[in-house]
Amino acid sequence: MCAEITRHVGIDLGASSGKIAVLTVQQGALNLEVLHRFENTPVQTSTGLYWNVLALWKEIITGLGKLRGQQIDSIGADTWAVDFALLDEHDLLLDGVHHYRDARTDGVMEKVQDEHGSWNIYQRNGIQFLPFNSLYQLLSVKRDHPHLLSQAKTLLMVPDLLHFWLTGIKRTEITNASTTQFFDPVTGQWDHALLAALDLPSHFLPEVGKGGEEAFPLLPELAQELHLPPAARVVPPGTHDTASAVVAVPATGDNWAFISSGTWSLVGTELQSPILSEEAFEANFTSELGVSGTVRYLKNVMGLWILQECRRSWGGVDYPVLYREAAEAHDTSTFDVDDRRFLAPGLDMPERIQQYCREHGLQAPQSRGEVVRSILKSLADQYSRVMQDLGRTTGKTFEVLHVVGGGAHIELLCQWTADATGLPVHAGPADGTLLGNTLTQAMQVRGQTLSEIRTMLIDSIRPVVYHPETTLPRAEGRAVSATRAAPQARGKTKRGPRA
Repeated sequence: MCAEITRHVGIDLGASSGKIAVLTVQQGALNLEVLHRFENTPVQTSTGLYWNVLALWKEIITGLGKLRGQQIDSIGADTWAVDFALLDEHDLLLDGVHHYRDARTDGVMEKVQDEHGSWNIYQRNGIQFLPFNSLYQLLSVKRDHPHLLSQAKTLLMVPDLLHFWLTGIKRTEITNASTTQFFDPVTGQWDHALLAALDLPSHFLPEVGKGGEEAFPLLPELAQELHLPPAARVVPPGTHDTASAVVAVPATGDNWAFISSGTWSLVGTELQSPILSEEAFEANFTSELGVSGTVRYLKNVMGLWILQECRRSWGGVDYPVLYREAAEAHDTSTFDVDDRRFLAPGLDMPERIQQYCREHGLQAPQSRGEVVRSILKSLADQYSRVMQDLGRTTGKTFEVLHVVGGGAHIELLCQWTADATGLPVHAGPADGTLLGNTLTQAMQVRGQTLSEIRTMLIDSIRPVVYHPETTLPRAEGRAVSATRAAPQARGKTKRGPRA
């Protein structure tokens, strides 16, 4: 194991904000320092909803500029999945980068399913059917602007675009490529045959690399501008933010599951090979590739997006205020957080929740606290349903549920998740994506394995543990006692605020 001090810069772009941080690794000790935070605000135009990638790039340069004169061994970026940029022969952007919540894909997935068969597609890639998958975005480009596909010379996922701007090298990292629904998780290659069957070109797809296994020099002019050391290299991590977050799950053994909790909630477990079974297909699970040859077998749940949009409609009230109001509110009905009506942005999100409840004969939440309480309990209920399917389709018996990401801070959500699933919830680290990003870089720089960096992580953090307060069915279908202790529980144990 490398004993030297190494420093790794993580660029983490989420759906609502971005962060740049430095991880210092010294003799197995980890220290993560966030240097720069910024908002990620989409832009609505007459031609669609876009990410403001140039503004994001400006923030990235500002954050990297704060490293002037410091020892830096590596830099790497992660972002959300599915969205991409098309570049022309001069490497200029064509049409910008559309937001996955843009309405341009409405109805596209259903048309493909009708014409080509859902099972026929699923058994090729094992990807969950979601209306915004890259495949359907590409088909919407073909329908609306076919000339762009003939002009395009390169397709890059968003983190690959950032790495291209840092290095001048056009390459796709495998964890993000595997989310597109036109990538074969078994061969680790683009599925050119599927694209051809859908009358889509594939000439613009770049070579694929693996997170934590490659290093590229910075563009000399950029390194000079930012006064970064010549030794600094770009080491792509697991560029899908969930892939990075799963690296930072402080888990041992096999019988654990995770929730990467942020704007989206990704509920799943880590496997060594994809599951392409009819049972997984019926449950709409996804087999996305992870770091070091792992597979992230998971399902997308709408996540904290619903709460974020409600908060926006309420004028940006502080989250601690909302959580306090939720703890004090009366119980109302829970609702299906994955209903399609909650996908699009809008200041009417509280009204959409109330309308769903009225349509289904449920008691609708009225006060702000009741709405927040309903959201958090509905998320916990959906996590429980997904966990049951997860156990059934993998054959695993889960003993612990790890929550990483921003949701690890929400005591009510963690406690209600423990209650709903009947499993001890280990909450933390909250900065899991940044930690996983930078630790994956450290693997390459320090010559370590995934197991070794997870050992460093486990020795460095103390998750908060929430025990279930009622006796509920476990994820694999057997009962678990409410007083059962968490296996190898580390750190502080919490019951969370009582409802």
